[in-house]
Amino acid sequence: MPDFKFEDECEGFVAGVDEAGRGPWVGPVAAGAVVFLNHNINPYLLSHLNDSKKLTAKRREELFEIIKTEAEQGNLCYGIGEASAREIDEINILEASFLAMRRAVEKLKIKPNMALIDGNRLPKNFVCKTRCIIKGDALSLSISAASVMAKVYRDRLMKDMALKYPGYGFENNAGYGTKEHIEGLKKYGITPEHRKSYKPIKEIISKNM
Repeated sequence: MPDFKFEDECEGFVAGVDEAGRGPWVGPVAAGAVVFLNHNINPYLLSHLNDSKKLTAKRREELFEIIKTEAEQGNLCYGIGEASAREIDEINILEASFLAMRRAVEKLKIKPNMALIDGNRLPKNFVCKTRCIIKGDALSLSISAASVMAKVYRDRLMKDMALKYPGYGFENNAGYGTKEHIEGLKKYGITPEHRKSYKPIKEIISKNM
């Protein structure tokens, strides 16, 4: 289970940072950044945080709202950023993920001294010092909280997108290449929100040229 071990190794304010949505074929990539300002945090939150992919959608939504409440009470702060499908196509998904992370950190009400970033790659020229932690969302409470914020935020975006572009199942698949999504592409073609640099979308575009 995640704890504050990595945060306690750093000096000053420490932000956990994680992204959601690198794999989907459509929509933005989102990132969350969370700084715990003290350890006087809702114990339920601390005991249930984990890699967001290991949590049910209901539990993620629950934790998302608790994190917002803790922010209102001054126990933590968070920021959420995103990079659009167009930006993903222009600079590639890795750089777009880093851009979303930068935007998330810049939205924090305090500037962190260190950002703990989930994964094995670090962004260049970031807004503060950085350290990457492999599987950090299962090891660091800050990264785990950021993971939840990014995932829930993006899932909600995709549910809104499903209303604008029905027939692809975005409310269920979050833009991943499921059978329903593929059937929607065959029937309706690509939307302006599809990532044209992704191989499956590239193939559809080339077939229709």
